Amino acid sequence: MTTPYYVGPEQLMKDRADYARKGIGRGRSVVTIQMSNGILFVAENPSRALHKISEIYDRIGFAAVGKYNEFELLRVAGVRLADLRGYAYDRKDVTGRGLANAYAQTLGSVFTTEQKPYEVEIVVAEVGESLSEDQIYRLSYDGSVADEQGFAAMGGSAEVVQEILASQWKSNLSTEAALKLAISALRQNESKEIVSSDLEVAVLDRTRSSTRKFMRLSAQNIDSLLN
Repeated sequence: MTTPYYVGPEQLMKDRADYARKGIGRGRSVVTIQMSNGILFVAENPSRALHKISEIYDRIGFAAVGKYNEFELLRVAGVRLADLRGYAYDRKDVTGRGLANAYAQTLGSVFTTEQKPYEVEIVVAEVGESLSEDQIYRLSYDGSVADEQGFAAMGGSAEVVQEILASQWKSNLSTEAALKLAISALRQNESKEIVSSDLEVAVLDRTRSSTRKFMRLSAQNIDSLLN
């Protein structure tokens, strides 16, 4: 009689975590930076159709790395949840913290109960009326949440990128300076070349008169900021 194959819960969780980390590690990096007039998102993404950075609601943005189909499901669910809350209550009741908590529950549930975890890492950012009111939340594949201060980096080179950001970030950065810092960090100290057509860039601009603060930057906008 053969002994049934048994995998302990600790080993099972470790295997799932390793699997998710490998999937995320294959993805190109995404950087989120707090600046004087809002929050900047910069992603290595030459595709014009498949976005890593998106608007969730009036003052809330979303960025992700990993498997596109999985984080796109999360993005759509976030948009629907935000729309429902804004319609049922008030638009001001839709917050980055509330969406981060909802994403954390979903990711945690998938990680512990499904056969395969989501191979994603996401950032939910909300721009406030002032610098001190900005919120940046980074969520991992297992539902853990990090309340980031100033900046966040995700993807295969996240640790290196994070170190570069930590050494150069300041709270009063202009859009131009923040974009240059993000590109410098993604280049990893000049070890690779990145052109504007390889970038996906968006901002949550607190100075916009519109209630919707999210705005994408074209390659021409990026070039004008860099030159």
